[in-house]
Amino acid sequence: MSKHLIDLQNISKSFGNQLVLDEMNLYIRENEFLTLLGPSGCGKTTTLRIIGGFETPDVGKVIFDGVDITKLAPNKRQLNTVFQKYALFTHMTIAENIAFGLKIKKKSKSYIDDKIKYALKLVNLEDYGNRYPDSLSGGQQQRIAIARAIVNEPKVLLLDEPLGALDLKLRQDMQYELIRLKKELGITFIYVTHDQEEALTMSDTIVVMNQGYIQQIGTPEMIYNEPENAFVADFIGDSNIISSTMIRDELVEILGVKFPCVDKGFGENKPVDVVIRPEDVEMIVIPESVTEEEIASANDPTRFGRIQGVVTHLIFKGVHYEMEVMANGFEWLVHSTSMFAVGQKVGINVDPFNIQIMNKPESEDEEAAGVEE
Repeated sequence: MSKHLIDLQNISKSFGNQLVLDEMNLYIRENEFLTLLGPSGCGKTTTLRIIGGFETPDVGKVIFDGVDITKLAPNKRQLNTVFQKYALFTHMTIAENIAFGLKIKKKSKSYIDDKIKYALKLVNLEDYGNRYPDSLSGGQQQRIAIARAIVNEPKVLLLDEPLGALDLKLRQDMQYELIRLKKELGITFIYVTHDQEEALTMSDTIVVMNQGYIQQIGTPEMIYNEPENAFVADFIGDSNIISSTMIRDELVEILGVKFPCVDKGFGENKPVDVVIRPEDVEMIVIPESVTEEEIASANDPTRFGRIQGVVTHLIFKGVHYEMEVMANGFEWLVHSTSMFAVGQKVGINVDPFNIQIMNKPESEDEEAAGVEE
């Protein structure tokens, strides 16, 4: 396991009366691609700016490689920042832009020339040194901004929504570029975004934030498949979040119907939130000829679905169909490669492993902090 390169210890930060970060604790490993993910105003950019030295926390410490750098100026830290607005100098060539930081450090001409060549090759823009920023596309300008940062050989690269201004295709291309660069450079990436797909695609670790609190830290797979609270489940991808009752270990009542599950330790007859991803909802067609009595008397409760409903909406999304199903007073979101027509009567089953149980927060403060009992 890689060592901790950065430790944020009990970080709090306010702007006026607004508390932006509240006693945040977070460590970042060497060579990790860590993404701070959350809605606008959640504190992710403030966290990045504190790491970069552009903001000073009101309380707490920033430890870098074992040294307290809380009050150290940005240019004294072993890191570089790439912003959404590329901040390239339009009157300078690409080569001059890349060389800017090295010239300030009074590096030799031969050293600078070698670094320019290396950086341009790394971002696949080898023949662009003599061009000016205005002649480049948005994606090319972003790659130059990254090249300018990496020639300084930072231990950490901070990226503040760097792909936000690009169109969808360019953004996807740049995601793969950043993954490649991270592997080739062997440095730590700390990335800020509100784009869930971007975070899931690129990250080793995702830190989900809301209202100044960390809601969950984990791998993309863990964050998606095992959200710890309703905020994470709702923010990362699509979810069916249903108020339910935990009858006992491995049995939950959802919309008045008992479903087997695999979760334990929630107590008996306890209110909980259940998360079921749209792609995990299994649907079967119920022929018009089947009566309510036949459904009720079926020996196998999954034969006609544990819950029955009617398809109310249908959209073709390319890789799957997106449907809404009204069942037991709840509008279920379903993703399936099979099409079920609007008006079709269907049964709903869910594999026990695909039912995620979460404690209900007992107050608004507890909900914001993502605190569990």
